[in-house]
Amino acid sequence: MTLSRNAVAGIALTMLALTPAHATTVQFQTVMGDFEVNLFDKKTPETVANFLEYVESGAYEDTFIQRSVPNFVVQGGGFSFDLEEDTVKAIPANDPVTNEPVYSNQRGTIAMAKLGGKPNSATNQWFFNLADNSKNLDSQNQGFTVFGQVTGNGMAIVDAIAKLKFGNFSGDDFLGDFPLENMPIRNYSQEDYDDKLAVTEDHIVLIQNIVVLDASPDTADGLSPKLTTKSNSGGDGGNSGGGGGGGGSFGLFGLLALAGASLFKLKRRVTARV
Repeated sequence: MTLSRNAVAGIALTMLALTPAHATTVQFQTVMGDFEVNLFDKKTPETVANFLEYVESGAYEDTFIQRSVPNFVVQGGGFSFDLEEDTVKAIPANDPVTNEPVYSNQRGTIAMAKLGGKPNSATNQWFFNLADNSKNLDSQNQGFTVFGQVTGNGMAIVDAIAKLKFGNFSGDDFLGDFPLENMPIRNYSQEDYDDKLAVTEDHIVLIQNIVVLDASPDTADGLSPKLTTKSNSGGDGGNSGGGGGGGGSFGLFGLLALAGASLFKLKRRVTARV
């Protein structure tokens, strides 16, 4: 018997309801492959609880990776994709969570995105660190909260996402008034982009769901994440944008994305990012 994705998610949520609310291992189910993330609920309890609220409510079902900056981060958790209408909607945000900068923004960790200059503004958006971003993100904006770590061969999938072409798919010609200036794209050529071909689920990096695999609060005990390098003096409190994205090989649409970003930000700046 083959179960639908919704049925599997329903079973996972039912099992979660029968276990303690300290779920430390989750699975990201994506069109590029599935991978696991261990959450640090003992050291970043409020951040993990916040993340799991979105997981348990199904808010991350049929979402997508919205931002890719080479050698820096890939970011998601901000928008859902209607598979029938090929339209985008912003995920409704819960109350912001208190910043918990305990661990360092090392390669393979997941951290919360937030508004520039507002340390305690993280809600639903998160990002994976593609490199050691500690010099920047451990101090900037009072530090970005790392709340989990990719395990197993999961970074091979994250790296594959990061190697995709990316471009500016915001605006009326594409997906609407959303900050999608550096969105990774699949099965989509330069000619498609020039012709403004409609973006469908075949083109986005779809996150079909995020589900809980292990609800034990002890599953991260065997990991040794590095502590934050943040000093007591804090950081610059600013927003680097793509400050850590230098030195990499840009995707086919990379320059198009960067060229269109500055103008679009004048219209829409209130978005959580790093």
